[in-house]
Amino acid sequence: MLNISSQLSDPILIGLSYLIGSIPFAVVVSLLFGLQDPRSYGSGNPGATNVLRSGNKSAAALTLIGDAAKGWFAVWAGIKLGASGYALAAISLAVFIGHLYPVFLKFKGGKGVATALGVMIAIEPMLALASAATWVIIVVCFKYSSLGAIVCAVFAPVFYVFGGMLHVWPAQMPLAAVLSIIGVLLLYRHRANISRLISGTEPRIGKKT
Repeated sequence: MLNISSQLSDPILIGLSYLIGSIPFAVVVSLLFGLQDPRSYGSGNPGATNVLRSGNKSAAALTLIGDAAKGWFAVWAGIKLGASGYALAAISLAVFIGHLYPVFLKFKGGKGVATALGVMIAIEPMLALASAATWVIIVVCFKYSSLGAIVCAVFAPVFYVFGGMLHVWPAQMPLAAVLSIIGVLLLYRHRANISRLISGTEPRIGKKT
């Protein structure tokens, strides 16, 4: 394992993580597939769920993979470079914030579900699996992607802490705190969805709007 003190300083790693998170895969993939800019239809959100509303499942899948991969890569790189628990927590938050408020899209980004999943994959694959399974169960049962994201936002930090208490995986308090912050931000980014779910006007997954 490399020592980041001899390679890159923590602030540089955190800054690079933000830039990685800012890569707008929904826009890039849509451009490559010759689709409309995802910000111009549906919810206007540059994310996989809205790209799916274009009817192109391949483009939506590639967007999902890209958004998750950038979250995973930033945290994985931090781990490989020997980042401390606090630095790794900051890296995790930075790449997530980059997706929410990307410099390349004038700070108007996506909601961060896939990127949060990528972060969890790097932190603890079993945590990511538990969260993804929770999302799938909710979506299969209720057909609302946003509801799955909301439930996962609440339960992911709980899973992480309880998994650590039960010795399923090693849990670090800085990462637990960041997962909680990410959960709060996910809820905030889904505030409009929450209102629509309550009013019964939220579109179901796969439905064009």
